[in-house]
Amino acid sequence: MFNSHDFFMKRFNEHLKDMSRYLRYIFNGHIAFAMLFFIAALAYYYQQWLTELHEDFPTAWIMGGILGIVVSYSPVRTLLKEPDLVFLIPAEHKMSAYFRNALIYSFVIQLYIVAIVTAAFGPLYMASFPEREGSTYLLTIAVVLVFKLWNLIANWWMLKIREKNIRVIDHVARLLLNIAVFFFLISGELLLVSITTILFVIVFLYDLSQSRKQAGLAWELLLEKDLHRLQSFYRFANMFTDVPHLKNRIKSRQWLVSFVDRKIPFERKNTYDYLYRITFIRGGDYLSMYVRLSIIGGLFIYFIPTIWVKIAFAILFLYMSTFQMMTLYNHHRTIMWLDLYPVEEETRREALLKWMVQLALVQTVLYAVVFILAQVYLGFLITLVGGILFTFAFTNGYVKRKLA
Repeated sequence: MFNSHDFFMKRFNEHLKDMSRYLRYIFNGHIAFAMLFFIAALAYYYQQWLTELHEDFPTAWIMGGILGIVVSYSPVRTLLKEPDLVFLIPAEHKMSAYFRNALIYSFVIQLYIVAIVTAAFGPLYMASFPEREGSTYLLTIAVVLVFKLWNLIANWWMLKIREKNIRVIDHVARLLLNIAVFFFLISGELLLVSITTILFVIVFLYDLSQSRKQAGLAWELLLEKDLHRLQSFYRFANMFTDVPHLKNRIKSRQWLVSFVDRKIPFERKNTYDYLYRITFIRGGDYLSMYVRLSIIGGLFIYFIPTIWVKIAFAILFLYMSTFQMMTLYNHHRTIMWLDLYPVEEETRREALLKWMVQLALVQTVLYAVVFILAQVYLGFLITLVGGILFTFAFTNGYVKRKLA
């Protein structure tokens, strides 16, 4: 006899094994060191900044907006797979225990976001409202948990509705109400908190009524949402290790391709020069990741006051970007045509190393320019020279050994 609870536990254990295998590679020694450095530096400057906090700082707006977004983002992880559309739909009336467990798992797995955000906001809250007791902030955290659960349940109800416009309008309405609730809560306007909470409950009950009008579950939508989140995780994990079942996305970006293409001579020795550059631009998330890290690193360099910490962040982000580009080497591992290329393996490695050096040098120059904008001219010189030295040492040392 089919037992949906046992089926969920089996699917859940498979999911945990899959996630833990990739998380071991993501949180390796390199990333753990980078995260420790980030947390230590941010915590230090956060405390320094709080001592100089102005009385008119918009704490309520910032906390209300971010907490509203955190509780609104409450996706439901169903752990469904493509064959389920064939084999589980006939047993839909027996799946109540399965989806109940999926809701519990979805709520628990998202608590780490709540914990991180509320822990980060704690010092800001106490510095902005020193007259309030610590128990007041604990009450705020309790409200966050309640609204997180309500939004998760509402999201589950709306997943039964196939019309995308209805789901979008509902999500926007709840997002605005969530932000309003926490803005008024942080501001101490309890009457307005009660009014906006009542409005949220009305929307919540409307979602319930709409879901009950549906004939059954929107299985295609449930599968689409879950596979999309799983593929997002796989794309992130693919930056650290090979993910065989990753479905790579290809983007055109024709103007970038034409810009790179015309600079590469049409010769056999440049086969992999062309391939890695086109893959970086069009395949996966390499380009977007490189741009994101460059922008975030530039912001850290510009706003952090201490010159030596600025330089340390420049080298750290340079290291992170270069380290992630190593996965380009195995991006086409499942394509048999590469084995037929009349090109030596050493030429392939040299092509990737050359491209990684060029990317790192561009990033080094960008970070050095940020020092000029911040009028820290000694930092400009040290970052430019140090970044160039680090790039050649890291690529010709660690990266070259790993590729071999």
